[in-house]
Amino acid sequence: MTRREPRVLFDNGSHSCLCFDNLVSGDGVQSNQFLITDHNEYALLDPGGNLTYTPLSLELSKHIPLNELTYILASHQDPDIIASLDKWLLHTKATVVCSKLWARFLPHLTASYLNLSHGISTYDRIHALPDRGERLRLGMSEIHAIPAHFLHSVGNFQFYDPVSKILFSGDMGASMVDDAEPVTDFALHVPSMEGFHRRYMSANKVCRLWADMVRRMDVEMIVPQHGRPFVGKEMITAFLDWISRLECGIDLLGPEHFRQPA
Repeated sequence: MTRREPRVLFDNGSHSCLCFDNLVSGDGVQSNQFLITDHNEYALLDPGGNLTYTPLSLELSKHIPLNELTYILASHQDPDIIASLDKWLLHTKATVVCSKLWARFLPHLTASYLNLSHGISTYDRIHALPDRGERLRLGMSEIHAIPAHFLHSVGNFQFYDPVSKILFSGDMGASMVDDAEPVTDFALHVPSMEGFHRRYMSANKVCRLWADMVRRMDVEMIVPQHGRPFVGKEMITAFLDWISRLECGIDLLGPEHFRQPA
């Protein structure tokens, strides 16, 4: 039987982080959705598309008053991140937080009936992040929007929760597996993420810059949007060391990749 209860990543009584990791089935890529709560305010991270909207909204409604959702945090613009935007705008009061580079594009994901029938302006509900990132109030705490540009999107953010010390890393660290159990054997885990990172991450330079930034942060868990999290200093260090050395993206391209098809 498919497990429906979310994973509790952190809970101190007033602040919690939940992971919904089993809502996609069939043709969709496994994905994780996250809910951060603090003193009756709620942030939903990377809620996904139509494939996840109904099961996710049903599960969320067991834990929070859905229409009181405070934020939808979108790491970037991909369909598995934010394609269900129009439904969240219609059924919640949430502010959508994304890079300023995508703020003008997100209205393309919403239908005209939102404005015509409900008076909902997509752009008015979007909070556009500057490239340097920003701190967002959530209840009595903060969520930090952390720059992760070109990893893989040109305008990309990750979200750090300083209470739980969790870095929600989007596609960085993603693995092509069907569960979200923590990584216990890093060497064994590498094949499930190597091909993805070589193709989707833009270059080793930005991987190194990102890893150096994370090493300066107080992080106890890195949780990607796909696959398994890295929990504890040993696994986090192993991942940061690996990604710092990885050649990827444009590092791997040469003239043979730019030829007119025969």
